[in-house]
Amino acid sequence: MKKTLMLIACLTLIIGIVYANDVMQAVMKRTNDQPIANMRIEKTRNAPVFTFTKTPTSLLTSFNDYMIGSYNGLPLRVIPESAGGGYFMTYHGQTAPTGLRRVYYAYLSSAGEVINNTEITSLPVPVKEGFPTLAVDPVSGKPMYAWHTNSDTDAANEVRFISDAFFEGSDGLWNDLEVIIDNPTIVGDTNDNEFIWPTAQIGPSPVDGKRRIYVSARNSISHTVNGDPSENAYIKYADFNGEDLENAVAMNWQTATIPFLDQWNTDPINFRRPNHALVCDNSGSIYYIGYHSMDSTLSALGEDDLDVFKNSNYGVGEWTQLTSSSNIPTWNPPESEGGPGYFKDTDLNIPWTDEQLNWSIINSSHLNATIDEVGRIHVPALWGYLTAKDSYYPSMQFMKEIVFNTTNNSFNIKEIYPQKDPMDDFNQAYTPWDMETPFGVVDSFFVDSTGAPFPGIATDWNFPYWNEDSHDNAMMFHCSTMKITESNDHGMLAVVWQNSLRARFYNKFADTDYAAYANTPEIYIAVSDDNGDHWSEPIVINNQETLQFAGLKPMWVYPADKIKYVGMQGENKIGKLGLMFYDDNTWGSNTHSPGEFPNDGGRVMFTEIQVVFPHPVANSDETITPVTKMLNQNYPNPFNPETAISFDMPKTANANLSVYNVKGQLVKTLLNGKADFGRNSLVWNGTDNSGANVSSGLYFYRLSTDGKTETRKMMLMK
Repeated sequence: MKKTLMLIACLTLIIGIVYANDVMQAVMKRTNDQPIANMRIEKTRNAPVFTFTKTPTSLLTSFNDYMIGSYNGLPLRVIPESAGGGYFMTYHGQTAPTGLRRVYYAYLSSAGEVINNTEITSLPVPVKEGFPTLAVDPVSGKPMYAWHTNSDTDAANEVRFISDAFFEGSDGLWNDLEVIIDNPTIVGDTNDNEFIWPTAQIGPSPVDGKRRIYVSARNSISHTVNGDPSENAYIKYADFNGEDLENAVAMNWQTATIPFLDQWNTDPINFRRPNHALVCDNSGSIYYIGYHSMDSTLSALGEDDLDVFKNSNYGVGEWTQLTSSSNIPTWNPPESEGGPGYFKDTDLNIPWTDEQLNWSIINSSHLNATIDEVGRIHVPALWGYLTAKDSYYPSMQFMKEIVFNTTNNSFNIKEIYPQKDPMDDFNQAYTPWDMETPFGVVDSFFVDSTGAPFPGIATDWNFPYWNEDSHDNAMMFHCSTMKITESNDHGMLAVVWQNSLRARFYNKFADTDYAAYANTPEIYIAVSDDNGDHWSEPIVINNQETLQFAGLKPMWVYPADKIKYVGMQGENKIGKLGLMFYDDNTWGSNTHSPGEFPNDGGRVMFTEIQVVFPHPVANSDETITPVTKMLNQNYPNPFNPETAISFDMPKTANANLSVYNVKGQLVKTLLNGKADFGRNSLVWNGTDNSGANVSSGLYFYRLSTDGKTETRKMMLMK
């Protein structure tokens, strides 16, 4: 039922730029500050049933409490059953408040028991290390690690690499430690580049009997017009097999760069900031995929922001660029029934037009990419509510994914959570003020304590910390974290991210209903048993509702790279998912912003859950694709006293064209009968079915034919 309620508004904020040590530099869009109703998203489906097969286990007490693994990779990897099963894991940790950050590895059994857990290197003079990545050979099960550190006389970090011969269940059989990227590095006309933050992936090799490992790193040095970060990529690759690693055969490393990104890094006019991850398929192609943010000039010109940089020859030779737009059209809800649009251009103090608003990818720099069984690449990210001035509303950022089909080079956007109602044929994506029938109409309206009206809008906060002001107003950049597993042999996938909406309601807006969640970062896990065609309602794990997490504050959550298939329960697949995370003693990163939070550390943790994967409902599909419209916009609009409404019929058929008010009540039936093939046009003169003139305001006209319904808006102004 559509309704009008009283509620005190909540406010959203703000921007920031920060840079410290080897942490990525933030460059953020401007945020908008308007009251939004303090409403949670209502669940429409049951979350999957899960149990713990390994309760949370501590591996290390660490005083480094920020992003404990790779920015864009998965530092927890499943060991093939042929090599004994279990997990390899890597992370960085700091055992004393003033100690050095070091890189560790752990070897865990199939039951999740810790067999070994120690520093990888034991140098005579320890050095600061960090942001490790890990790849496990799918054939031999042998692990390879890379991280960045500075252990020479210049100021730049290097990227180091080491492999483990891992023979018959014995780990830590280290081969020679190598520097594979010796910064500063020369690329084109620049010689001061520092490529760090590595990510490792393994794919096929052109050499018979071998695989190829790729280690990509991102440039912390920018040569753009303003010096803003534009992290081009530097890729090292080498061929190997299990026997090579057992016999300590030296790797023959080769280099690849992506010319498009090199040009972005040195562009003297336009600014582009790439946010990408590396993935490879089974045919020798490698992909650097994600999105880029850009300056307002390029945004205004409509430059596509989704990118795939593809090399079809094992990293050798030419790269091609494929692009698409993340923009999904949406609309500006009225502030009250029949009122003007609620969201405003505050510079001009006028409502945005629908054409000036869209859902677009944002705040997702720490994403990763994986490929499924049928050759589609998946990249999870946040979509926010953006304006024509490249600003956005922070409390509306929702989880979706880029899906790139490598067989036909096509892009799709799929909703992960929340998902729009399957019956909603008006909105192209989940719309947080229009979640119930009739669609195309605001569900509810509110009035704040001053009497000002605004529409009811469901908000969310898909970040591991509640306060956007933290980290010099750049928390949403530095703490964004979303990761997706690879598809296993049974098409099973999981997406893992974090949420702290309930903590935000209490800490920012003093909503005492959520007092118990004041120190509660939550883990969200959506799963799919069909290669991501359908995503479940998320599993929610937290310290209030999950007994095994009582007293824990999980941060920087990484899933294992694959679901372990267990078996079937009726039509439902069952799988185990390993998770690595940091249990923060005091919620908030002292490492990242010294002085803001206590330096009291926390623990690096491992846990494993067993999930009953829901079997998808037939014919449901969360892919967002352009809709072929029959119903056209009325003209003129706004209008007085009459307007023409046209629609295009794909065939002669019965049709109904009717006008509704903002309450969803029928006002006028313009057609209820046969409509001819092609263009049809009718006129509405602003009267209802009884012939009486209707009042000024917003109206909706709806076309229904052949099982399909389309709705548009129009404004009568007298």
